Amino acid sequence: MKTTIPDDIIQQAYEGKVTKENALKLLEVPPLQLFSLADRLRKQAVGDDVTYVVNRNINFTDQCIGNCGFCAFKHQENYLLEKSDILKKTKEAVELGATEVCIQGGLLEDANLEFYQNILSSIKANYPDIHIHAYSPMEIFHLAKKNGLSIESTIKRLKNSGLETMPGTAAEILSDRVREIICPGKLNTLQWENVITTAHRLGIATTATMMYGHVETKEERIDHILKIREIQQKTAGFTEFVLLPFMPYNNPIGKKMIKEGKYATGGIEDLQFYALSRILLHTHIPNIQASWVKLGKKLAQVALVSGANDVGGTLMEEKISSSAGAKNGESMEVSEIKWLIRTAGRKPVQRNTLYESIEAGK
Repeated sequence: MKTTIPDDIIQQAYEGKVTKENALKLLEVPPLQLFSLADRLRKQAVGDDVTYVVNRNINFTDQCIGNCGFCAFKHQENYLLEKSDILKKTKEAVELGATEVCIQGGLLEDANLEFYQNILSSIKANYPDIHIHAYSPMEIFHLAKKNGLSIESTIKRLKNSGLETMPGTAAEILSDRVREIICPGKLNTLQWENVITTAHRLGIATTATMMYGHVETKEERIDHILKIREIQQKTAGFTEFVLLPFMPYNNPIGKKMIKEGKYATGGIEDLQFYALSRILLHTHIPNIQASWVKLGKKLAQVALVSGANDVGGTLMEEKISSSAGAKNGESMEVSEIKWLIRTAGRKPVQRNTLYESIEAGK
């Protein structure tokens, strides 16, 4: 193990130019040194504010024709929410002060674009001030294919119906080798990039994600982060990078791992990749989100001194991670979010989906 971070790599980090070769070297240094560098870069990029969003997840269906080996959500209850149910959940969110609803679901056999448009337009007609963050790249790809449309035309129609931003999920690991193992039949790396860059070109900002800790190598994780950086250099359309440690419970990939004596990533490894993400994305994507649902509240707080500057949302309900074995809850009160941030020595700031400050936390 290297004992210190070489000066040339530190210089590259501040310039936002760390290479793959040097990223691999950073994994060999003592973890606390890595966390410290990431924390210094975080402070330079965004200061001491830690942001959060008051939002609600609405998973409108668990019906899915997909075959993802990491999923425990599919057909758990075999439900499809009516439009009235979605509006009721949105109303509850608005009454609780939410500024965003995040809408995603499984891949419906009969994925009629009009149905997806109606969800958006109904929400906008009834709650015009709520921000609609909806539909993953896989859902967009599936909709385009099912309705005989281009990706561009599909996104344009959804945008005209009220779509404002998109989650950059379905990325998993952007390696076709990995994707063939964990999600055969899902859109490939190039197709994911095409959906994302098309959305950015049409004025739809997205998040970027990485689900790690299953069959991928650490080198493939680095390649993934660098691919996100490359896209951001072209489009500037990513608002944040969200690391999602794999939950190896109640799903085929996880069961196979556990049978082989492998388990979820440990806390040190999680923090190493939060730090490495900050270092590789410095000057490109300012916001690194620590998912409290995946990490747990205490480790998410430690991530705030390892490169992260955002703790995500209140969620109000979260079905996908919890179905795969996450035991950290489906909702967190704003008061508790602020407490976690303040007790980390940082300043809580409520934001909207686009990272514009709504109010400084008190």
